[in-house]
Amino acid sequence: MFVKGDKIVYPMYGAGVIEELEDREIDGDNKVFYVLKIPVGNLKIMIAAMNAEQLGIRRIYGKDEIISIVGSVAARPVEMPENWNQRYKANMEKIKSGKLSEVALVFRNLLLRERQRGLSSAEKKMLTIAKQIILSELILSHDVEKCKAEDILMNIIENSASA
Repeated sequence: MFVKGDKIVYPMYGAGVIEELEDREIDGDNKVFYVLKIPVGNLKIMIAAMNAEQLGIRRIYGKDEIISIVGSVAARPVEMPENWNQRYKANMEKIKSGKLSEVALVFRNLLLRERQRGLSSAEKKMLTIAKQIILSELILSHDVEKCKAEDILMNIIENSASA
């Protein structure tokens, strides 16, 4: 169980800080909810504590871990289905996994594809989602503003891809 002040990642939404633990009565049962504040997009989300593991919620990684994970992904060869539908489905599964390495792979692949050929509006939205998830974890682990987190992310991607 997480506690107030813990920094966690909620797949599809990104990293945030647990602001409160709230008790709510639902169908006669008392349940504990995490009130999660996500810095990117200024979101507040309530998550049933008993569902946290099932939802793939995890603690954020440390500074060095994030740089290492994103850097190793950026250095890997690009492998994407050419078929738009297959690519979209595969990328969505990776984002839903909540694994930083998978989300970073989607970001890197779509970023490169955008530079080479352009993206459909659905893939542009997916690129934005993947970027926001990574940025939220960078913001909380490095204790920086969004623009600085963007600089860190792009430096990791550019430096690892050229290595």
